[in-house]
Amino acid sequence: MRQEKKEKKNKNPQEKKGASSPSPSQEKVLGLIGPYKLKVYMATRILNLKGWLVFCLLTLLLLGKSAESFALDKKISKTLSHFIIAGFYDRLQDSESAIKEYKKALKTDYQNSVIHFNLASVYLKDNQTKKAIEELELAAKFDPEAVEPHLILALVYSIQNNPELATAEYELALKNASNLDPKNLDIYKNLGLIYLKQKKYQAAESAFRLILEQGAEDAEVHFYLGNVYDGLKDKERAIRELKKALELGPDFHEALNYLGYLYAEENINLDSAEVMIKKALELDPDNGAYIDSLGWLYYKQGKIKEAVIELERASKLMPDPVIYDHLGDVYFKINERQKAEASWEKSLELDPEQEEVRNKIESLMTNDKY
Repeated sequence: MRQEKKEKKNKNPQEKKGASSPSPSQEKVLGLIGPYKLKVYMATRILNLKGWLVFCLLTLLLLGKSAESFALDKKISKTLSHFIIAGFYDRLQDSESAIKEYKKALKTDYQNSVIHFNLASVYLKDNQTKKAIEELELAAKFDPEAVEPHLILALVYSIQNNPELATAEYELALKNASNLDPKNLDIYKNLGLIYLKQKKYQAAESAFRLILEQGAEDAEVHFYLGNVYDGLKDKERAIRELKKALELGPDFHEALNYLGYLYAEENINLDSAEVMIKKALELDPDNGAYIDSLGWLYYKQGKIKEAVIELERASKLMPDPVIYDHLGDVYFKINERQKAEASWEKSLELDPEQEEVRNKIESLMTNDKY
């Protein structure tokens, strides 16, 4: 069976627990907020001081003039003072006082994205997730080009097991990041992966092609393009891209399995498919998807006994609708009708949208061949 490349897990910096003791899932968010808030976000957007305040402060430092020489806007000064005090309380882990000061800062500058973002971070530390989401949405609204609010929202929604909202926010974060850093090819790769998972194949193709147009020869990009063209039912281009991925990375086991399985599905190059799938299994022996590919290949080769052994082993390692569908087909082939029906029922239980599997069960019940 096909299997996407596994994403690498990144370790997030750890935040010290405050009195409110955030949950482990919230610590994932807080770990990311820390460096973004202090190093990136504030460095580029501190208080949105409309440019001229920063210029005045730099002039003050460079020319040695005293603050009294400048009539700074009282409204901005008031906002800044509450913002600094709030940050002080936040560092002392006094969430209640920090929240009060951030709210005071917002009274004089409500459309300030950074203040909303920092207030959201305190709410998250204080386990007030709903209020944190509201503040993050305001931070994104008042700074449409910002990356961080969307990124944190994506993590929060992911922790809440809301993949649709998480994906939407992550997509916005990547789009904004690509505008801020158009030469960062990893951003386009991640954006392409988002589109691929959403089955927006044309958009995914554009993102991956953009990377190749920059002169990068990347095995992963060709692998993902193979996924894209397979989704578009363009098997010829899918095979070409997967071959290119293997040319660049001969031990790329995800590509070895994918191309081998694709050959088996198309009932072509079965000997080459066997070599590739077995090599993928040498590199990742207990991968249920790869074992399923081997079992399905044996089925296509007419090696039914071997197919049963591999597919049964795959089903124990990886409860997947495709594996149980394949297992049902093999059982039906050897006239094990009850086992075939049970396997197809299990497949349908895991993915109720499979009309083809449903038809197999109905045909079996009427004693027809599917």
